[in-house]
Amino acid sequence: MSIRRLPNSLINRIAAGEVVERPASALKELVENAIDAGASQINIRLEQGGLDLVQVSDNGCGMSREDIALALERHATSKLPDEAIELVTTMGFRGEALPSIASVARMTIESRTTDSDGWSRIIDHGELVHEGPAAIPPGTKLRVENLFGKVPARRKFLRTARSEYAACTDIVRRLAMARPDIGFTLEHQGRKAIAVQGGETGPERVAALTSRDLRANSVAVDLQREDIRLTGVAGLPTYNRGVADHQFLFVNGRPVKDRLLVGAVRGAYAEMLARDRHPVVALFVDMPPELVDVNVHPAKTEVRFREPAMIRGMIVSGLRKALDEGGFRAVQRPAESALANWQSEPTAPDPQTNIFTAQGRAHVAQQPYPSAAVQDGVSAFAGFDPSEDIAPLMGKAEEAFEPVPEAGRHPLGIARGQVAKTYIVAEAEDGLVIVDQHAAHERLVLERMRKAVEGGKVASQALLMAEVVELDENACDRLESRLTELSEFGLELERFGASAMLVRATPAMLGSGDVKELVTDLADELGAYDEALSLKERVDHVASTMACHGSVRAGRVLNVAEMNALLREMEVTPHSGQCNHGRPTWVKLALEDVEKLFGRK
Repeated sequence: MSIRRLPNSLINRIAAGEVVERPASALKELVENAIDAGASQINIRLEQGGLDLVQVSDNGCGMSREDIALALERHATSKLPDEAIELVTTMGFRGEALPSIASVARMTIESRTTDSDGWSRIIDHGELVHEGPAAIPPGTKLRVENLFGKVPARRKFLRTARSEYAACTDIVRRLAMARPDIGFTLEHQGRKAIAVQGGETGPERVAALTSRDLRANSVAVDLQREDIRLTGVAGLPTYNRGVADHQFLFVNGRPVKDRLLVGAVRGAYAEMLARDRHPVVALFVDMPPELVDVNVHPAKTEVRFREPAMIRGMIVSGLRKALDEGGFRAVQRPAESALANWQSEPTAPDPQTNIFTAQGRAHVAQQPYPSAAVQDGVSAFAGFDPSEDIAPLMGKAEEAFEPVPEAGRHPLGIARGQVAKTYIVAEAEDGLVIVDQHAAHERLVLERMRKAVEGGKVASQALLMAEVVELDENACDRLESRLTELSEFGLELERFGASAMLVRATPAMLGSGDVKELVTDLADELGAYDEALSLKERVDHVASTMACHGSVRAGRVLNVAEMNALLREMEVTPHSGQCNHGRPTWVKLALEDVEKLFGRK
């Protein structure tokens, strides 16, 4: 078969296959054009998730009659005044979007500049069907209808209207985050789904487009290295999601989905999140345009950095620095579903009932507040059997002789008791704080161990009698290959035959524990992650596993001094708001919530 030149109509359809995959792709190109036109307000309207209609209106600079015709030709653009494509700062620059979309849909363009009359052109799948004057305010309105209507092979691969609408919403959300100075509205089937005003700050825009709770459960990120700056917001590790669709990454104001950046975010949150949870972040990387290549992907969703290692290091260190400054913070308010489990009975007992009589004891569980009749129980106390518990108690409390501290001095309050031998109850200035003692101490031990490793070596404690731990041969091989690393953590092992390890010393900070279980878990961790993780990440996994074994276990009774010591250390330890597996270590029941439970508000 001889080589031939393809007709323009076919060239445009081929280009459309690269640029326009679905309605969201067309919407992205049109909104980017509106941004590049200098618009301060962009209004979007969809029908059937964009399958029937995608309409974008803006108040930008507009186009003249001649520019409208030129814009529908391939590789015609106003965004490259010269040939320095590596210095491009606009969202678009290829000049392919409009002719590509017009070749696979019915497109109507109406535009007007401030010094000319409006003009309109209608292109139906590559064919000009109408043009003439248009009554329109300065700016541009583009309508894309019946996408892939005459290309059934492409149309049948589109998803349902609901799925396409979700993709369009994600595109608008990301572009709106990138430009908080521009107002955006998104209307679908006559219902307004997104409405944000221009002139917002970055954190305000991110919170408006994700969740209002994010502002209270995030930390600010701000790091500068040479000419590169990293800013944004990072959700606390305890404020996470089950999928990674709440990670928003921008390079020079351009939304990107870059594997390097995603991997850096995952690395920064390592050991602070469970493996099936994902952080909520919005990060903005600003750098000179010559340091990043945006001409990598037809849809401009990927970029290539000149110094990728530096960018990854900036993200990891910037996020960890911000999270370190967050200290002990966690998602403070308990879930609404948890609060709903608190129940108050609709009726109170007879105030004259003696609580020490059999009848009175039947009402104790229902009584929501202390009755004045308690004082009357003295006369009947002689008939009370002290061996009979009114209710089985699992808590431990001591006299509250210490005053409630100021929130600035002790944000986690003063310990007042222990419940179920697992939870510490503390009184803070503005509410009750409940701490999971095992989860909290696990994080404290991990941070101590990390600090000790950075300082040189973790102190070890020799065992009086070396202990033999039997494992399978592969597990022993894995441990033997990491003897030097493990010794830095204070764990001294030796190979003891083909299928056993000899433990001579354990980390001193772990105290006495189950040595066999510790070594077995370490072997499993190394087997699951040894090859896939970097040395630093392996170190974190080892430290995390050791910390879990060395922490205060649930079921251990603590006195008030021990509880307060734990609270004070949490307040000065980074990341103490979540355990090594990403779960919160403490929650706060605000005073107003307590008052609501008792009907005071």
